[in-house]
Amino acid sequence: MQTTLGTPTPSAIVFFLVIVALTLAVTYWAARRTRSTREFYAAGRSIGPLQNGLALAGDYMSAASFLGIAGLVALRGYDGMIYATGWLVGWPALMFLIAEPLRNLGKFTFADVVAFRLRQAPVRVASAFGAMLTLLFYVLAQMVGAGNLIRLMFGLSYEWAVLSVGVVMLAYVLFGGMLATTWVQIIKAVLLLLGVSLLTGLVLWQFHFSPGALYASVARQYGQAALEPGGLVTDPVDAVSLGIALMLGLLGLPHILMRFYTVPDAKAARGSVLYATGFIAYFYLIIPIVGFGAAALVGRDAIRAIDAGGNMAAPLLAELLGGTPFLGFIAAVAFATILAVVAGLTLAGASALSHDIFTHAIRKGHASEHEQIRIARFATVGFGIGAVVLGMLFKGQNVAFMVGLAFAVACSANFPPLLLSIVWRRFNTAGAVTSILSGAVLSLLLILLSPTVWVDVLHYPAAVFPLRNPAIVSMPVSFLCGIAASLLTREPDAEVRFDDEKLRTYLGIGAE
Repeated sequence: MQTTLGTPTPSAIVFFLVIVALTLAVTYWAARRTRSTREFYAAGRSIGPLQNGLALAGDYMSAASFLGIAGLVALRGYDGMIYATGWLVGWPALMFLIAEPLRNLGKFTFADVVAFRLRQAPVRVASAFGAMLTLLFYVLAQMVGAGNLIRLMFGLSYEWAVLSVGVVMLAYVLFGGMLATTWVQIIKAVLLLLGVSLLTGLVLWQFHFSPGALYASVARQYGQAALEPGGLVTDPVDAVSLGIALMLGLLGLPHILMRFYTVPDAKAARGSVLYATGFIAYFYLIIPIVGFGAAALVGRDAIRAIDAGGNMAAPLLAELLGGTPFLGFIAAVAFATILAVVAGLTLAGASALSHDIFTHAIRKGHASEHEQIRIARFATVGFGIGAVVLGMLFKGQNVAFMVGLAFAVACSANFPPLLLSIVWRRFNTAGAVTSILSGAVLSLLLILLSPTVWVDVLHYPAAVFPLRNPAIVSMPVSFLCGIAASLLTREPDAEVRFDDEKLRTYLGIGAE
């Protein structure tokens, strides 16, 4: 098909400029209300359940969800839906296991919960390491998606495209903090749900609103195998490992967990998850139709010709069905998606560096408000520069696939100590540090030795570790190491304080 991707068009430029102007106006408004650490990190705990639910959905429906899943379904068929399903089913677990204790026990980061009754410095340093590793994997995928999108929309070089995203995102976080980030995510969630709904409606209209006719067209062009499992994940163990990572990794994502501190109380935190689950379920229900529609109407060869990873399947479909103006709108929505998610990731990374390491590990909790915000802004710039550099280094990877690896690190390094600290009296500082470090290091090592890196990136003939996703090994090891270290050492103070923790967890007494 003929496409204007790679050539600047008036409609694309107008939509991009409108979205950037709108979000920068929000940032200016938020900057005037952001003076304390509570406002910078947690929007003054002033966000309502519906607003936070939309912001959670906006934070979670990333470039991997929109561009990546549509591309995977278009090129790999049925198995691309594994990501949509896996990313959805973790939300009930988040609501029932984590949301309430997190809001009642924590202040700004998930390390506040893990370290609540333990020795602060070692737990916070280890937690920051696990958080930063997760966030860097996650931000990597967003920057790759952003670079490809802007390169194709404006004809810029990939490197300049990544750099421009980094600059705009830094403006949101540096000046507006969590309040600006929250409203940017809300705007982006509304635009994304609207854009994907329109795209899905146009696809179904082509097939007389019959999903069966769409699937029949895909089967006719690519064979029945396109509608059956095995196009992406052929090993059942690998499929289970990926499912574990996608479902439980959500419970260890620092930028998602941080959103629960923006609401006034635990009831609002649970309500946020309920709203977010509804928005996200709707989105993941319809995004596979966009992927199959791209395969049937655009064609796999045309998609691969533009981007080998398939990330441009949705924009190409938008251009085919709605012309250049609709392509401009969808591309601008994808751009807003990436900006909002990267802003959330950057804020979470900055909070880990400034709140956990500087304020608690280095200054032992004795840092002024002004000092904490200054360090947070320095950390924001540092994390933003790192994101831009990594985005340039990992050019050409499929973004959904890369986020799957971030979820593997999150469910191995962050989820086990978070859960154990809430539910087990005997859990102690040695257990927390051992659990975090073993999960983080092992998941990273197994990713490097897996076919994902060892074969696809480093081009060795065979992988040392056979699975593409390591969660089925690294998460149990993290739990076992945390349990073993806690049983081998005693920390009486931590055990005594467990009762105080339970009281605050369930009744909210003392929660900020």
